[in-house]
Amino acid sequence: MNDYLNIATCYNDKIRIYAANTTNICKHAQEIHNMWPTSAAALGRTLTMAAIMSTMQKAGERITIKINGGGPIGQITVEAKYAKVRGFVHNPGVYLTNNNGKLAVGKAVGTDGVIEVIKDLGLKEPFSSSTNLISGEIAEDFNNYFWQSEQTPTAISLGVLFDKEGKVSDAGGFLVQVMPDCPEETISQLEKILSEIKPISSLINEGKTPEDIISLISNGDYKLLEKVNLEYNCDCSKERFSRGLISLGKKELEEMIAENKDFEINCNFCNKKYIFTCDDLKNLLNNAK
Repeated sequence: MNDYLNIATCYNDKIRIYAANTTNICKHAQEIHNMWPTSAAALGRTLTMAAIMSTMQKAGERITIKINGGGPIGQITVEAKYAKVRGFVHNPGVYLTNNNGKLAVGKAVGTDGVIEVIKDLGLKEPFSSSTNLISGEIAEDFNNYFWQSEQTPTAISLGVLFDKEGKVSDAGGFLVQVMPDCPEETISQLEKILSEIKPISSLINEGKTPEDIISLISNGDYKLLEKVNLEYNCDCSKERFSRGLISLGKKELEEMIAENKDFEINCNFCNKKYIFTCDDLKNLLNNAK
């Protein structure tokens, strides 16, 4: 089944829900980055969050999320452009567990740092906001981000489940937002439901769809607004890296040509490799300043 996200409202349009299955995205990310489970869980949760947030933006707008809490995983970097996400972690080889055997994502990420969200809205300068990490578990940190940066009461659940071989088996997330003037009675009812609901990765493992998850949160009474297909997508190309090399300037390119060898550039987001020969660099030199 393809990854997708549903957007719905419920409780007389006073609550908005985003529910997503991102299993394929997280599987693909683990595979191309050769990630151990704790690294894969941290990146998978962030990819899911970015996918959800991207559908809150207009087509063509890009979101970049950077998380660095000082933990062994290093920085998490994720980009999203309406339903298409890509990302990587500085250290893919982290496998930490708590005493209960569950993955210690919070320890791997750390709390000595911030979540930074950069929104490129097509204006002169991108808009950037950040909040301190509070647990490193990603979902709790984004709850805090939405409250501190956007003053929006939000409940978020993100999860990645693994099989016995340490491979991603299920992943997804949901985000619930309270609209202005929502009655306290509705908020209390919602809080009770959310306190009793199973972890999102367990729900998906049981075969629950985004529609089922929305139905659980809304007591079966909701209005479906949109269904959006999600995918891991990297838009890197040799042409884009060529522009980056040109921006280095003539002096830098001349020094590279003088080494008389091919240069290999690796895309951090998809691990695709691009080879630039001396002839390639000489051609770029003609366009450099």
